[in-house]
Amino acid sequence: MTVLIAGAGIAGLSLGLSLHQVGIPFRIFEAVREIRPLGVGINLQPHASRELFELGLETGLDEIGLRTEEVAYFSQHGQLIWREPRGRHAGYNWPQYSIHRGGLQMLLLRSLQDRCGDVVTTGAAVTGWRDTANGVGIDLTDRQTGASLGQVEGAVLIAVDGINSTLRAGLYPDEGAVRWGGTMMWRGLTRGPRFLTGRSVTMTGRKDVKFVAYPIGDAGEGGSLINWIADLTMPPDYEWRKQDWNRSGVLEDFLGPFADWRFDWLDIPTVIRAAEHVYEYPMVDRDPLDRWTHGRLTLLGDAAHAMYPIGSNGASQGILDARVLAAAMRDNGPTTEALEAYESTRREAVNALVLANRGDGPDRILDIVADRAPEGFDDIEDVMPLTERQQFADGYKQVAGMDIAALNARAPLIAVATEGTGRP
Repeated sequence: MTVLIAGAGIAGLSLGLSLHQVGIPFRIFEAVREIRPLGVGINLQPHASRELFELGLETGLDEIGLRTEEVAYFSQHGQLIWREPRGRHAGYNWPQYSIHRGGLQMLLLRSLQDRCGDVVTTGAAVTGWRDTANGVGIDLTDRQTGASLGQVEGAVLIAVDGINSTLRAGLYPDEGAVRWGGTMMWRGLTRGPRFLTGRSVTMTGRKDVKFVAYPIGDAGEGGSLINWIADLTMPPDYEWRKQDWNRSGVLEDFLGPFADWRFDWLDIPTVIRAAEHVYEYPMVDRDPLDRWTHGRLTLLGDAAHAMYPIGSNGASQGILDARVLAAAMRDNGPTTEALEAYESTRREAVNALVLANRGDGPDRILDIVADRAPEGFDDIEDVMPLTERQQFADGYKQVAGMDIAALNARAPLIAVATEGTGRP
């Protein structure tokens, strides 16, 4: 029978491509009527890039993203704290990508349509489900009109319907709203100068005042399309509850703390002011669950483990979910045994990552240095020795499943696809 997937985001589409690769039929139901390339920049870590390469998508990724060369952390005074190579520059067999979130979603959608045809139904939200004698039944609803679109039956249901998952809410009705830790993010895209290597991801400041910047494309001779995020800790009564990636931001609400952050490697206030548009969004997550699988339904991606966008792992973990689940279905069929095998592999590890990111993840190095040297430093070695900085970076890689030697040595989760075909 057919696997039913609720949600055509990055994780849901990755699951569809992976099920196609192992020969399992599926259908995807998406609540919005038109899938459009929304959002701004994200990073794909090497463990996720590997999975997309093994789906035959390397050429497509290179067409829409940049291969990241390094990550660098700077104090609020613009002083270098730590830098390290990334992706293949660090010794991984696969690159890290800095990429537009919507561009990646559309690449996955086009690839799925090319390989599988008409398998995505839009304008159809999955609003209910039940176990049946032979599998699972779902209720479909037009979210705009509230009209019923009927029912569909399949073997199992995979809830990939995002951080505000309707299906998760049905399983955990007392959970309530997402958890806000007090940080607001203002995000934008700016056509500006290349900085550092031209392929660098930078974090500057400290937790309560932080600026993240990285290029997601080249923009003319000597220029970059810079994705940036300005984080500020806000008062508890700040109006944060509108989770809308299209909510416009106002420069005056956040520019002040960054106004004098003009460094020889990047003029941050100029980058902010030159943005094509600014969006405001709360930094939110959800508490880890002690169970994802309920009968013939399981949670995947943000529906299972929404996490702070720290450490560049949200989308990557959703892709890994999809690959592990597809491999489990290859071995067990679209059954409850496959759902339970997937959960046993993924849940505890990803829950640990949610909590690590809630504690500021790898960016905590900024807070440590800011506490030890609030006025800056002459030599970072006197503030945080190299061995401590290296241990800090390596520790997060272990939690995130990004150990270089382990990833390079691991066999493929699913047999490697021929470029562009999705099949071995």
